Amino acid sequence: MRQLQIFLAISRTGSTTAAADMIALSQSATSAALNELEAVLNVKLFDRIGKRLILNDNGRLLLPQARQMLDAGATIEQQFTTADTSTGIGLHIGASTTIGNYLLPAILGAYAAHGSDMYPRVMIANTADIAQAVANFEVDIGLIEGPCHEPDMHVEPWLQDELIIVCAADHPMIKDKKSNRVSVKTLRAAGWLLREPGSGTREAVEHALVPHLHYLRPVGEFSNAEAIKRAAAAGLGIACLSRYVADDLIALGQLVEVRTTLLTLNRHFYLIYSQHKILSARLSYFLQFCRGWTK
Repeated sequence: MRQLQIFLAISRTGSTTAAADMIALSQSATSAALNELEAVLNVKLFDRIGKRLILNDNGRLLLPQARQMLDAGATIEQQFTTADTSTGIGLHIGASTTIGNYLLPAILGAYAAHGSDMYPRVMIANTADIAQAVANFEVDIGLIEGPCHEPDMHVEPWLQDELIIVCAADHPMIKDKKSNRVSVKTLRAAGWLLREPGSGTREAVEHALVPHLHYLRPVGEFSNAEAIKRAAAAGLGIACLSRYVADDLIALGQLVEVRTTLLTLNRHFYLIYSQHKILSARLSYFLQFCRGWTK
């Protein structure tokens, strides 16, 4: 297990020196462990290019298996730290941006109030990055807001989210249209504020709107929904966001929900974990809590 840990560290850093710093070993001990692992397997795992170590075909074959083995070992260790399955200590949770910023804090607060000790480690990134982190066993589970394109993944529909179109209260598109719905033609001509490629919100927005509008004319691209709603409130363009994201500025009058001729736009949030993941009692307990959670 220690050799596999060292192998993963070298694959991430590209050298035994950097890997030694990462895992608090001497460089000589790190090199020796790699040599021992290659001797046991009777293959070379890296190509030596100057001072760099680059994974070869054998190393790439071993990489996902090593991650799975180390994850299983960590799960066994955590499983017997305490007999209380309700504890959240040691959970590694990945959440896509909207969920991580607007839902997960409330979920963790409710979980803690439920009597569970909490010390979770949370990674917040876009859907594609979270799905990859789950596949690489860097986090235990993912809570994502877009489709998962990673193979060998358990994907479970979770909560339903409403997507709404918003703009600044003084945006020309809605002036004098308090009682009328904005047409598809007007939406096609509008400038859109969008998330970056790889975002679940970006994919959901394009999936919902492009069949009707054919094209979204971008006037800005942002890596999080908070920046988009602030930009929309400042009049930089219009946006299609989760109601969870936009409700606070709508309540303050800084954003207005645009009434359109389109049907209601909905999407699912998902719970994901690797099909090769060993679910500890505490992880199963947290998953069950998420399934029953309502805001």
